[in-house]
Amino acid sequence: MSVASSRRARQPAARPERGDKRDALLRAAIETFAARGYFNAQVADVARTAGVAAGTVYLYFRGKDDLLISIFDKTMKEAIAAGRATISALDDPLAQLRAVARLHLDRMSRDRELAIVFQVELRQSTKFMERFSATRLREYLGIIRDVIARGQSAGAFRREVNPTLAAKLLFGMLDEMATNWILSRRRYSLVGEADAIVDLFVRGVGAGRE
Repeated sequence: MSVASSRRARQPAARPERGDKRDALLRAAIETFAARGYFNAQVADVARTAGVAAGTVYLYFRGKDDLLISIFDKTMKEAIAAGRATISALDDPLAQLRAVARLHLDRMSRDRELAIVFQVELRQSTKFMERFSATRLREYLGIIRDVIARGQSAGAFRREVNPTLAAKLLFGMLDEMATNWILSRRRYSLVGEADAIVDLFVRGVGAGRE
């Protein structure tokens, strides 16, 4: 074996990037919280799921609370970016609402464990709900609100309706359907409910009357 070959053979395998390791720990936390419940789970359980020592988790997160907050922040950042990108390619306010609804329900239906953490575990603490409502959730609702406001300006939706209230109502409809999907023993397409939800919503804010 040549000297160069010997050196190559002794080189350690490439270490995972810090971001990759952090994401892997967040994934392990999602699986652990969904299976055991947030309050019943321990950092050691997350580490066991990830296949690392408990101390490794603390290199990336301050503790269990930080894991839950980070799951929410990461998921909401992705949802906000995807929502803005999708509606930017559409002009019709109704089409934009449909796209947002499909994105929302598709994200939940593609990852049942994440949906359980979002729809069930996050709701167990008033402290978390207050913090979440004041940050990413407000930004997410702002996307829906802006679509409704543009629709009002275009005459597609009733102008007397408060767009912020309307955005919360639509989000509430989507949120409830996601929770119902998790709790239901019946297996069905969650994203397939999106158009019906938006149609029902728009009948209450539509500018026209039959």
